[in-house]
Amino acid sequence: MDHHGRMPKPIHVLNGPNLNLLGLREPHLYGTTTLDEVRERVEARARSLGFEVVFRQSNHEGVLIDWIQAARVEASALVINPAGYGHTSIALLDALKTLTIPVVECHLTNLAAREDFRRHTFVSLAATGQVTGFGPASYELAVEAAARLATSPSAAQDAQTSR
Repeated sequence: MDHHGRMPKPIHVLNGPNLNLLGLREPHLYGTTTLDEVRERVEARARSLGFEVVFRQSNHEGVLIDWIQAARVEASALVINPAGYGHTSIALLDALKTLTIPVVECHLTNLAAREDFRRHTFVSLAATGQVTGFGPASYELAVEAAARLATSPSAAQDAQTSR
């Protein structure tokens, strides 16, 4: 509830390409937890913080951009795991730069410990912060950060000015 007794806008959690195969694809890197199981954990964590979640996945860049644009008016914060598009998509960056809500970039693996081409993401240029390397728990931590930023005007303001 906000200070007027209303439920806050939901936190949108967007997932990029190949995350629909989570739990099956390269389990030595990404583990065996499925995206549905991640969604359940994220929803539970968000509920405990007073937020609902809109949780979506697409393999299509344009669909992700449409969802980012929708978040401008529908969400209190955005968590995004852009997957491979994080390393390639200036279009995602441009869409994220239109947001005034907190943006938390989320990755299952520690990008800094992977191939050179994975160490930079365009998304990070528009993100308030990043949570990487904690497997499925990265999502729970990212939602917690998003909720804190969305409910604390001073934290959100501090994060905005550092962007």
